Amino acid sequence: MGVILVGEGSPNRLASLLAAEKKRVARVAYEVPIIEFQVGNGEGQIPISKLQRKIMRLPRQLKPDAVSDINHRLKALQPSLQAPKGPIPRNIRQPKMPRPKTR
Repeated sequence: MGVILVGEGSPNRLASLLAAEKKRVARVAYEVPIIEFQVGNGEGQIPISKLQRKIMRLPRQLKPDAVSDINHRLKALQPSLQAPKGPIPRNIRQPKMPRPKTR
């Protein structure tokens, strides 16, 4: 199969995000096909219920030892800046500065 990128969201913003991720992955997974899927109900998108069937029908192009090699190279990539998991707190208290010692 190769590397499969799956994205969900607005097609306008998603195209640029997938292109950036494809470029980032292509640096370490050279000579490997990179396939992009956009999930959603819009035009040119795949419904989430049909995604697994679509992926399983892709032709197998890599041997098992090549898959593990590519997997190790992809794990070595620096993770991009990610948002923290869970709700983002709105009123965070700033840490108090230590008071200077007086005599």
